[in-house]
Parts: sequence; structure tokens; C-alpha cells
Amino acid sequence: MKTAPSATAKRPRILAGNTPASGDGARAHTVALYEAALRLMQEGKFEKAHTAFNQMLATAPPDLAERIRMYINACIQQISRHQTQFGSHEERYDYAISLLNDGNYEDARTQLKKIIAENGQADYAFYGLAVLASMTGDAQACLEHLTEAIHLSPQNRIQARADSDFQDMADDPRFTELLYPEA
Repeated sequence: MKTAPSATAKRPRILAGNTPASGDGARAHTVALYEAALRLMQEGKFEKAHTAFNQMLATAPPDLAERIRMYINACIQQISRHQTQFGSHEERYDYAISLLNDGNYEDARTQLKKIIAENGQADYAFYGLAVLASMTGDAQACLEHLTEAIHLSPQNRIQARADSDFQDMADDPRFTELLYPEA
């Protein structure tokens, strides 16, 4: 006579290894980090995703580790594909302005700051940062960058007077005073 196996003693069949405990807090945390890193990749933030995947690799369960390695390689490929080389600061500036026009404000800011880091006298980069600040609603940063651009090249004052990118600043008395100091 056969006896029915008890329900508590029966375990699900698996191909290899052990099934992870579903209540394991560390695994749940790693899976949450993994999903966040995947979202970064989907948003095109490959450098941040690469960093996130690398941080979790050491403590990742074996079943996730191989996938993490695969995504690390994908991030590296995407990063190298998107790295650009510029022959001059002006080329980098043109690229930054194209990013700005496409609405990639953070990437544009990064490129403009790289110009300034390499050449602190690049008035056009300060002017670009002023435009970016105006477009993103940061009046104080706009005024600071435009002040520096005008200090480096007074011609920027005349250019800013006719620049429609500063339309959001037109009502700010500090902006008017900066552009029309003689008035």
C-alpha cells in the first residue's frame, strides 16, 4: 500500500542548484539594485549603470552574476560608442549647443564645463552656460555665467541683448542692469 507523500516534505524540482529563499532580504535588495541599473541603461545612462552593476557584482547571487557581467559588457560597449573626440574647444562647443538644442541639458552642461576646465578664458562656454541656465530657469546661475562671459569679452553684452534664449530673463532687473549698465 502506497502512502501519500506529505505536502511539507515535497520540494519543487529544479535543474541545478538550490532555489533561493523567497524571503531573503539581501537577495531582494540586490534584485532591486539590478532593476534600478537596468532602468539606467534604458534611459541611456550607461556610465551610471556600469558603476551600479560593478558595485553589486561582488555580492550578487550566482544566478544574477552572469547577467550582471553581460550588462557590464553592454555598458562598456555603449560608453565607448558614445565617446566623442574633438579637435578643438570650438568643436566641443558646437556639440554642446546641439545637445542643448535637443534638450539634453545635463550633457550640454558637462561639455561646456569641460571647455572651461581646459580653457578658463573661453567666454563662449560661459555664455553657453548662461543660455543653459536661462533655459532651465536658474536665474542666479544665468547671471553669474553671463557676467563672466561679458567680463572676458564685452561683445557678449551686445549679443545677449538680441538673444531670444534669454527671453525668460528679460523681466529680471539684474539682467537688465547687466546688459544696459549705462542706463
